[in-house]
This record gives sequence, C-alpha cells and structure tokens, in this order.
Amino acid sequence: MTKRMRIAGLDIQRLLRSRFNDSETRRGLRASLIEGIPATIIGNLLGGPLQTAFLLYLGFHSEQIGLIAAIPSLTLLAQIFMAFAMERWRDRRKVSMILGVGHRTLWVGTGLIPLLFPDAAWAPTYMLVFLCSFTLAQAGGVIWTSLMADIVPPPVRGRYFGIRNTIHWAVASLTLLVGGQLLDWLPGGRGFAILFAVCALCVVWNGIELSRYANPRFESAGGGLSASLILKPFRDRPFLTAASFITLFILIQNVVVPLYAYAMLNLLNLSYSSVTLITMVQNIVMMVSYIFWGNLNARFSARQLLTWTFPIISLACIVWLGMAALPVLLILGLSHILLGIGLGGYNLLVFNFLIGDTPKADRPIYIAVFSALTGIAGFIGPNIGGWLFKAADEAPSWLQDYGIVGLTGFALLVPAVAIAPFVFRSARGSRNRIRGL
Repeated sequence: MTKRMRIAGLDIQRLLRSRFNDSETRRGLRASLIEGIPATIIGNLLGGPLQTAFLLYLGFHSEQIGLIAAIPSLTLLAQIFMAFAMERWRDRRKVSMILGVGHRTLWVGTGLIPLLFPDAAWAPTYMLVFLCSFTLAQAGGVIWTSLMADIVPPPVRGRYFGIRNTIHWAVASLTLLVGGQLLDWLPGGRGFAILFAVCALCVVWNGIELSRYANPRFESAGGGLSASLILKPFRDRPFLTAASFITLFILIQNVVVPLYAYAMLNLLNLSYSSVTLITMVQNIVMMVSYIFWGNLNARFSARQLLTWTFPIISLACIVWLGMAALPVLLILGLSHILLGIGLGGYNLLVFNFLIGDTPKADRPIYIAVFSALTGIAGFIGPNIGGWLFKAADEAPSWLQDYGIVGLTGFALLVPAVAIAPFVFRSARGSRNRIRGL
C-alpha cells in the first residue's frame, strides 16, 4: 500500500486530493502551499532579524529602524483603495501575481542601494523603496485573502491553514538558521550579497507559482464605488468592537515586538547566529501551534480563541524582566516560545475571524477597514518604540535592555484580561467555528 504523507497526524493527500472532486480546488490548494515557500524565504532573508542586521550594517539608528519596521503597517491603508478597485478588477489571480512580484522585486532591489547611492542617501532611499514595495504587498493582500477565502472550502479551512502555515514556518525556521550562520561565516557585504541573490531567484519562482493559483469568479457586493460600501463595516457593531480592541492591542504590542531584533543585536550584543537561532525557536513553536490552534478552531469559535492568545503575547514581553536575575538566553528563549504560541494563534485565528465572521460579498471592504485600523496602530507603535529606546540612552541600562519590553507587557496584559473577554463574547462568533475534516 502506498504510504501517505502525514504532518502532525494529518493526512495531506486526503486534504488536498481525496476530499475534493473539483480539480480547480485541488490545484488552488496545492499552488497556495508551494507559492508560499519562496515568499517565506524572501520574507525571512530580507525581513525580521536579518533585515535589522542589514540596517545596522548600513549604520541606521533605533528611530530609523523603528520607522522602517512601521512601514508595512502604514501601507495597510492601501487595502481600502484596493477593496474599491476590486469592483472593477475582477481577475484576482492576475492582479495578485502582478502586485506580489512587484512587491518582492522592489524589496530585493534594496540590496543595490549601497552600490548605487552615496552613504547620506541610504536611509531615505531605503525607506522610499521599502514603502513602495509594501504598498504593493498590502494592496495585494486584500485580494489574496479574498481569493483564498473562495479557494479553500469552509469545512477544512482551519486545518488547511494550520498545515499550510506549519509548512511555511518550517521553511522560515530553516531559512533563518542558514541566513544567520551565513552572516557569521561571511560578515559584511559578502554575506548580504548572497542573501539578496538567493531572494532574486525566489522572486522568479514565486511569480511562476502565483500564476498557477485557482481563479474562482469574484462575487461583487454590487454597490459599486460608494460611501455606503466603506461604511458597512462601521455599522457592524460586533465587527467594529472586535477590530477596535485588536487595534489598541497591536498599538501597544508594536511598541516593542518589532524591535526585539534591535534590542538583541544592538543592546544585548548577541551574534547574528544567536538571534536567528532564537527566532527559529519561535518559528518552530509557531509551526507546531498552528496545528494546535487549527484543531481547537474546529471546536471553538475564532472569537473565543483570540481571547486566549492576547494574555500569552503579553507574558512574552513581561518575562523580559526576568533578565534581572536569570541568564539572558534563557529568558529570550522563554519569551520567544510564548510569542510563538501567541502569535501563531493570533495569525491563524484573526484570518479565520475575518473570512468567517464577515459577509462574503462585502468581505474585501471588511478586510480593508480592519487592515487600515490595525495598520495605523502598527505604524505608530514601532515609532514610539524607536523613540523610547533612544530616550533611554541616558537611563539605567536595565531599562533599555529589558525594562521597556517588560513594562510594555504589563500594559498589554491589562486589556487582554479585563477587556477582551467582553469584547469577543458574541453569539455571532458561532458562525466562525470551523468544522473538522
């Protein structure tokens, strides 16, 4: 008997082939899995701790790094305009491919900045190119989310994305490990040149796979471009209340979490390989947690499960205060384990909340409004964090090293425990429960 491929006890062949008779659906699920691999490689070699390492190599300071970390969140505002544009541009696969390839091409192009521009122009040029790159990325995000909501059948949505995210985070972990080791072996420009060259090849691979996505017919809301369309999410009280809470939480969270790598590399003076190894631990935990949260989502609504993730993310920041008495690497490992569990659940559940708790015809504008609200908060947070780290230069070293992160964790814990259970307690959340296989 042919041996089936299994991941964490789940039958992949059954998920992708046996369950569905529609070949378009099978191809769409398979393409989504494969396409995410080169996208993940690019995102982890050019983003995260390795992006921070590249920026420090170029001589950027904390405020500039905070601003750059905030740009992806700011560009979420582009999703508002794309939600309107979708009323006219119905070929979601084509538009997703153009925007996705454009985004990654510009991002890889940032590697040429030290070769083409004088030192004084590096920071503004990087920010401009990075801004354009992520404007395209976020514009494509609302289309991709809408497309995936139609490609993935609702009965397996929770577990499918759990498996997909698990595979991609496994790739992310390996990529980070190899990237960090490479920079230690080949410090300076040579190491970064290899990273950018690998990413250039992955852009081509990613574009090919995006062209293979399924392309189901887009069901328009039928209202055209109007103020009533953009106001629909604001009239939906359960959605708006949940989105407002998540916006507040992300604002506080992003004061420190996007600057973890900066703190580890520049304040705690860890090596590239140590930082990427710690981040890899987070990714492995996140990878396993996707399966765990996906299975839980088969029993409980995404709204209910989201209330479990917020305190975990808060604790991931609070434990930094343990550096006052315990080894730094031990505390960082514990923090990133908690962060992997919390963010793994949040990433999966907020996606299922958006595609399961919103009306199908109006889903693009709901996603766009949610992204705009959280994007503004995500932009403000890292800028506050960069300013705080700079302001703490003359403060006691403990405050800069771990105090800012730990105290921010307490600021997260209060709304996570006192407000979230009431905000997400809604009968409509039962719509968001994903049935098992």
